[in-house]
Amino acid sequence: MTEAIAPSAEKTQMRAAARRKRRDAALAHGPAAALALAGLAGALGLAQGSVVAGYWPLEGEIDPLPLMEALASRGHVLALPAVTETGGILEFRRWAPGDALESGPHGTSHPADAPPVTPGALLVPLLAFDRRGFRLGYGGGYYDRTLGGLRRGGALVAVGLAFAAQEVETVPTDSWDIPLDLIATEQGVIVTAGK
Repeated sequence: MTEAIAPSAEKTQMRAAARRKRRDAALAHGPAAALALAGLAGALGLAQGSVVAGYWPLEGEIDPLPLMEALASRGHVLALPAVTETGGILEFRRWAPGDALESGPHGTSHPADAPPVTPGALLVPLLAFDRRGFRLGYGGGYYDRTLGGLRRGGALVAVGLAFAAQEVETVPTDSWDIPLDLIATEQGVIVTAGK
């Protein structure tokens, strides 16, 4: 009889393969995929004028910046996350294209002195996703803790951004994992089973 692997251990095993798959997708489709995402701004169904928190892309991540610019042109206020404490939740700071950024932990970049805002929509990076809306992240838990807090505070639309090649049949889950509402890839918007 084979011993079951705990979800967290299974996630650790999956991360290396997911990074490779994402890197290959970025090399093959990077700029074109980012432009395709921008074309989905209206298809996300976000409330008019809502605050949308995106992210500054790390190497290999699908670039959300063209989508964020398209959302800004539709009247949305933009924000970027800042890690304010290890093991904490993310703080979102108002940002517009061209605003200065400073380096943060884990290779991130965020606005230095911008006022914090509460997003109505959150664009989330990931390593892998499934159709239930679960994502494989980097293992720090920042987005799950943040999503939990934001959802307790009111309505929030959580949108995973990924290359279509990052889809897997099932992402292993732990009790603290929070599903996304939508996944946007260069091939379109997926409404998840959790929505």
